[in-house]
Amino acid sequence: MPPAEPILRELQARWGARTIRQQRTADGVPTAWVPRDSILEVLAALRDEVDAPYRTLYDLTAVDERARAETAEGAAGTALPPDEDGPSDPSPPDAPPDFSLVYQLLSYDRGEDLRLKVPLQGEYPSIQSVTGLWPAADWYEREVFDMFGIDFEGHHCLRRILMPPDWEGHPLRKEHPARATEMQPYRLPEEKFSAHEEAMRFRPREWGLAEGDWAAPASGDADENEIKAAIGSGDRAIDGTDYLFLNLGPNHPGTHGLLRLILKLDGEEIIDVIPDIGFHHRGAEKMAERQTYHTFIPYTDRVDYLAGVQNNLAYLLAVEKLTGTVVPERAQVIRVMMCELFRLASHLVWFGTYGHDVGAMTPVFYTFNQRERIFDIVEAVTGGRMHPAWFRIGGVAMDLPNGWKEMVDDFTRQFPPSVKEYEDLLVGNAIFRSRTEGIGRMSLEDAISWGITGPNLRACGLEWDFRKKRPYSGYENYEFDVPTAEGGDCYSRCLVRMEEMRQSLRIIEQCAKNMPDGPYISEDHAAVPPNKPETMANIETLIHHFLGVSWGLAVPAGEAHARIEAPKGNNSYYVVADGSTMPYRVRIRTPSFAHMQAVPLMSRHHLLADLLSVLGSLDYVLADVDR
Repeated sequence: MPPAEPILRELQARWGARTIRQQRTADGVPTAWVPRDSILEVLAALRDEVDAPYRTLYDLTAVDERARAETAEGAAGTALPPDEDGPSDPSPPDAPPDFSLVYQLLSYDRGEDLRLKVPLQGEYPSIQSVTGLWPAADWYEREVFDMFGIDFEGHHCLRRILMPPDWEGHPLRKEHPARATEMQPYRLPEEKFSAHEEAMRFRPREWGLAEGDWAAPASGDADENEIKAAIGSGDRAIDGTDYLFLNLGPNHPGTHGLLRLILKLDGEEIIDVIPDIGFHHRGAEKMAERQTYHTFIPYTDRVDYLAGVQNNLAYLLAVEKLTGTVVPERAQVIRVMMCELFRLASHLVWFGTYGHDVGAMTPVFYTFNQRERIFDIVEAVTGGRMHPAWFRIGGVAMDLPNGWKEMVDDFTRQFPPSVKEYEDLLVGNAIFRSRTEGIGRMSLEDAISWGITGPNLRACGLEWDFRKKRPYSGYENYEFDVPTAEGGDCYSRCLVRMEEMRQSLRIIEQCAKNMPDGPYISEDHAAVPPNKPETMANIETLIHHFLGVSWGLAVPAGEAHARIEAPKGNNSYYVVADGSTMPYRVRIRTPSFAHMQAVPLMSRHHLLADLLSVLGSLDYVLADVDR
């Protein structure tokens, strides 16, 4: 075991080597196992007491450990030595857990990650909630409860979040079927439909909003004491009238997909918003467990369906850390160029539809025209458009075609005037500014606590971009600026994305100008099947290609987490391998999930019409929320 990271040594000095057990991982992120009874105290110290604290709960997930064919090295943890030269603690490893809970923390001050894992025993274990430390833990804990059946003691509203309330079982447990063919055909007879509809009925107390009867007493039946009690419990407005509860969605054009927002209104003023998500949930993480590492790539395209190959990249970076694959320089530059083209395409969709959300019909026609130009390039290079599934383990599917540079150069020449045109058309418009300035404001402190990332975080004034702070795929070789804004409101988020389009264009120009020669995919055949011509040379190569393509290549046991700066924020994949040809666990952390959770904070005490301004400014898609 290599010397421990400084933060782990600091924790070990306080709680002891038997409590903080280091684990080696393929991604190099400081990782330690912490007992169930100590985790809340350790997390509180990391948030409040250590130097340069970990103020962001970046992600929280779980792993069902019961079906591992092979326990990864360090699964029970290894005790940290008291100092670099001292002996390791000789205590025996703990028993393998039934489940492990994984906390991913981020410190912007340190520029570092930290992973803490908690072993849990029993068929349906429980642990203390950390919602008192990070508000973002609310939905993450609900998701773990929904997917694994793990209980969080002290959570104010522990109910399903992605699955229907009457769903049987917990999908990410290993005993739950992964294919529709393994389950009985789904039928919805009338009596079951009625029960399902009743289960979807909104009952405020079940959502943890307030105690007491939310139905108003009949006219003339309420005395003054009842009215005062109702006001104190949140049932009534200050003037004694009832609040109105209104469903917005799940079918509403302003929600950009199937999203139900339950609004608590006092007239037109929003008192609270309760997002009800999961209508687009397709079990992407469960599907990863039944696919080979290669055949899961097309599924990633559909998570943020506007970001295309950006989804591929986050997943493949994690897999390449596990396999130790070195991506050739040409392949890295091609990847960057395609990712930035898709960043532009995503931002163009956002800009056009956001204008529509606040009442401007024209911008979407302008932006979709430029988006088609981008897709012409994508189609010429990959053969696909929105979902090319073109990146591969170790590189890309094929080399760039003849004429690619002329197409890219033509686009980079004619695009800058279009951005100026968009700004003149909408950003400077007085009506647009009145609909966005001062609306949906979020402080930097709140943004960090809620796990806000990407343009929405930079609109609060923090210059944090993984392409600069934690470069990947060679982004350190490019010259570009990181746009920020002050105010944290809808207008600030718009300004950041507008400038990001210019910066992405700079990166694309540099890729086209400095494209190196060389292979477009790794020649490491331990992780990449041989090229087809090589299979004709000898039978051993043909067999290796056949096994790699049909059965999939085995990935060494371990775990790795990879993050990228996606168009909507930080996208990451946490991949756990057990030495087989299929992932043991794939966790997809999307920016839209964290951003949607913060909608109530940004919407309270605004008018109902402002809610659509807030929603559109966040730039989310429901597939990215629900996966």
